[in-house]
Amino acid sequence: MDINEIARLAGVSRATVSRYLNNGYVSQAKREEIARVIEETGYVPSRQAQQLRTGRTNLVGVIIPKINSQSVSRMVAGITEVLTPKGYQILLADTDNNEQREVEYLHTFAEKNHVDGIILIATIVTKMHAEVFSSLDVPIVVLGQHIEGQACVYHDDYHASLDVSRATLKGSRCPAYIGVIEEDVAAGHMRHQGFLDACAEAGIAAREDLHMISDFTPESGYLACETIMERAPECDAIVCATDTIAFGALTCLREYGHRVPEDIQVSGLGDSEFSRIVYPSLTTAHLFYKSSGCSAAQMLLNSIEGKSVPRSRELKMGYEIHVRTSTR
Repeated sequence: MDINEIARLAGVSRATVSRYLNNGYVSQAKREEIARVIEETGYVPSRQAQQLRTGRTNLVGVIIPKINSQSVSRMVAGITEVLTPKGYQILLADTDNNEQREVEYLHTFAEKNHVDGIILIATIVTKMHAEVFSSLDVPIVVLGQHIEGQACVYHDDYHASLDVSRATLKGSRCPAYIGVIEEDVAAGHMRHQGFLDACAEAGIAAREDLHMISDFTPESGYLACETIMERAPECDAIVCATDTIAFGALTCLREYGHRVPEDIQVSGLGDSEFSRIVYPSLTTAHLFYKSSGCSAAQMLLNSIEGKSVPRSRELKMGYEIHVRTSTR
């Protein structure tokens, strides 16, 4: 079964079937007839033939830092929602937060898999990344980090953290912060700075020994909270860089007999699906992860299809603060 046979069965020309397969103009009546024949015969166009005709593989590489992350899964859902209806297949690469592996996958996708474009959900961006961005001849959109001179979609991590910290620090005298490494500019540095500025705004002297670094896991949040309680039993507020860290802190406080929010207030960032069902429900900032995935995919698609999209286009997403019962 080939394109000539499809044309014969549908009663149209070969050129008409070719336009149909490449999303060109075909009258509604002929489009329906071609679609009927394709469905009845189970015809699948040759990827190699399509690539020769269009110069595209209809493959997009998506590089993620961790596969078991709710924020990442929401971004990927947004990417898929845009690209799949356009006929693109996604090649997913999990780097397990290894920046060297990210660089390797960028080269692999561009040079061996011959993808039409790449979306990198970034955490730590190094000099090696910048060199790859400028050297590879394939559109790249960075998602989750703000990088000047590179097409990117990112979140307003600083103001989201500032506002959620304001909601958590009301009446606080001894707050603590559980964050991630500062090299992760968005989730690490920006969110930490938002907390520090909220403390300064409230006239609170934030103790450096109560600023903990953890992984993106409930277990590390639990251990960090345990250390905070040992160092400062009088601690009355904990702002966490992510919801998953906050879940660990809530578990620790409950097991140690601390009441939330009566004794100590807790907040996170991300508004994961569990933030509404944990007890107490978590005060957090909703970051539009799925929408950011959609926007990154559309930005990449526009670049692939030759529409006017500057290489350095930037898009900053908004956020919403959800005050729940983990704060007063």
